Amino acid sequence: MAVANDFLDRVIAFEQGELGEEDVVELFQHLVDTGLAWQLQGTYGRTARDLIDAGLVAAPTS
Repeated sequence: MAVANDFLDRVIAFEQGELGEEDVVELFQHLVDTGLAWQLQGTYGRTARDLIDAGLVAAPTS
């Protein structure tokens, strides 16, 4: 349960603009790796795509 709470805390912090660049990249790498980037509201998918295009996040492997 603590892992889920940590993830939700990071999502909320992102929504509130409280994450630094490194934390944003880490969060979005997790979202891309799990596929959640494409299941959440559109801004997450667009941000993930922008970070992938910038070479900051690795693209999904499948």
